[in-house]
Amino acid sequence: MRTGTMSSIARFGAIALMVLALSVRPTPLIAQTATEGEAAPQTQRQGESGLPLPRFVSLRAPKVNLRTGPGVRYPIDWVYNRAGLPLEVVDEFETWRRVRDWEGSEGWVHQSMLSGERKVMIRGKQHLLRDEPDPASPGVALLAPGVIADLDRCIDAWCQIEVEEKIGWLRRIDVYGLYPEETVP
Repeated sequence: MRTGTMSSIARFGAIALMVLALSVRPTPLIAQTATEGEAAPQTQRQGESGLPLPRFVSLRAPKVNLRTGPGVRYPIDWVYNRAGLPLEVVDEFETWRRVRDWEGSEGWVHQSMLSGERKVMIRGKQHLLRDEPDPASPGVALLAPGVIADLDRCIDAWCQIEVEEKIGWLRRIDVYGLYPEETVP
């Protein structure tokens, strides 16, 4: 065995790694806002799917694997056990979506596990779901942190949501799953 020189196989492997490293697309960084750490897009761009990046989606299935890379050959880093959970899509590669959750964890999920249906998650503490978009409006329900709700629309600082057939209004800053200035018709 020779010492001090690389074998042709090792040299080819090193060159292949350098080429691979140079060809991988960097993942864009998303600036954090001062509004309770919720991500906000600096600029939107179009992903491979033709849909905007970043954007919010929700989990379609009750059990979804979060992988370290875009493919089944990559290890599972986390398992989500909650259908409807809102996630932010920050990148795309073929049929895989790089997502970020409410805690800032990122990984890859197959597109078939995601839905374009808009959901939000109650964050922080318990919040009173109000009958009208007004802090003096009577309450409809008391929502615990982590509750997932359907997002209907937002008007200024308030969003209309639905939880278990209860429809009401909550302040935008009390939910995860939409951007601070995003309009939801």
